Amino acid sequence: MRVLLSIKPVHANNILSGLKQFEFRRKIFARKDIRTVLIYCTMPVGRLVGEFDLDGVLEGCPEDLWVETSHGSGISKSYYDSYFHGRKRAYALRIGEVRGFKEPLLPSALFLNFSPPQSYMYVSEERIKAPAVPQLALF
Repeated sequence: MRVLLSIKPVHANNILSGLKQFEFRRKIFARKDIRTVLIYCTMPVGRLVGEFDLDGVLEGCPEDLWVETSHGSGISKSYYDSYFHGRKRAYALRIGEVRGFKEPLLPSALFLNFSPPQSYMYVSEERIKAPAVPQLALF
């Protein structure tokens, strides 16, 4: 199963370049069968720019999670602290193999009634409007 994440442009670029080895989340998806993450780069880009294999999910209190992930965070400690301010739990998606798309895709070309998720959305065959897009060996 795939999940689509809304990711700010600076973080999406850092994932695609290999600088960011963890994607941090305040909430995590309930499904345990997620294998691939589609990267929806938020505005002003507003396109699908790539995907990565999910190499595990780390969970812990924010301070402990930072110690474990800071080497590949791609963000500053102050940004991290601000993001998790007031939270008792923090999550880090370990980024596996990354595949950037040659041409970013308009989500509306692939999904019916696409509306960018605030955090994530599951990607299933029922959501796909177009036949398989060559860049996405989704199904």
